[in-house]
Amino acid sequence: MNSKKNTLPYLFAVINAVIIGLSFLFAKIALDYAGPLDTLAFRFASSFLVISVPVVLGWVKLDYRGKPLYKVLLLATMYPLGFFSLQAFGLQHATSAEGGILYAFTPVVTMIVASLFLKEKTTILQKLSIFLSVFGVVFIFVMKGSRIDLSNLTGISLLLLTCVAFAGYTVLARSLSKQFSPAELTFMMLGIGFIVFLTISLINHAAAGTFPRLLAPLSSGTFIVSILFLGVVSSLVTALLSNYILSKMEAAKMSVFSNLSTIVSMVAGALFLGEEVTVYHWIGSVLIIAGVIGTNRLARKKQHGDG
Repeated sequence: MNSKKNTLPYLFAVINAVIIGLSFLFAKIALDYAGPLDTLAFRFASSFLVISVPVVLGWVKLDYRGKPLYKVLLLATMYPLGFFSLQAFGLQHATSAEGGILYAFTPVVTMIVASLFLKEKTTILQKLSIFLSVFGVVFIFVMKGSRIDLSNLTGISLLLLTCVAFAGYTVLARSLSKQFSPAELTFMMLGIGFIVFLTISLINHAAAGTFPRLLAPLSSGTFIVSILFLGVVSSLVTALLSNYILSKMEAAKMSVFSNLSTIVSMVAGALFLGEEVTVYHWIGSVLIIAGVIGTNRLARKKQHGDG
């Protein structure tokens, strides 16, 4: 029973990475029908609607009395608000490849932030494992011919800030998991995301006089399926999983799993978009997986030794 409890966070972390990897594919599809802000408005509308049903029916109990709600507001400011806004505007000034390379550095930023604010300690071998997984992602992108164009300083700065926003969320969620349940954190995060992104989208369309364009994508079944995946699976399920994982696992150990999403998006691209998979993809994937295993296994050996 105890070993099942111990392995569950790791299983959920892998599932989380698979969902995030697939979300790139669905986001590409959705953006063919609607702009970034409209897509985010629909995404969080669907996720908040779905989580509200069990809450309204009383299946999921939420209790916020006497708890530091301002900290959850700060959490939502980092993710989803900060992360998705910075990503949307960053990708307007930089390529998605640059976004992929820079996002790979999230575990490194998380490790630094977690050591500063949570006093989480990582061994030398864990640090090397995290860098190995980051190197695996960067290796794939560089071999593909992707480069970071330093003249896109605006885009690069915004995309680097998405790493900081996600690291901040990971560390704060880990600390708040002692006071809030995963459902309580997720409900507020998605609710705030829904209100803010919908408000911005409505204001934009009101200013431009383009209200009919906001609802136009809903005539496409493909768009609806993409939004349901992005909203329900990629926002709601991953938020619940992340908030649960962070109540059981150190922030640095969880964040390195995010690099597995590069492998998943690569496989999804090959299967559904006919993108080519070459030797360097396999080499990079092995480095990423080795880094993820090293970050987690080496830590556990150390802890057993301590005990």
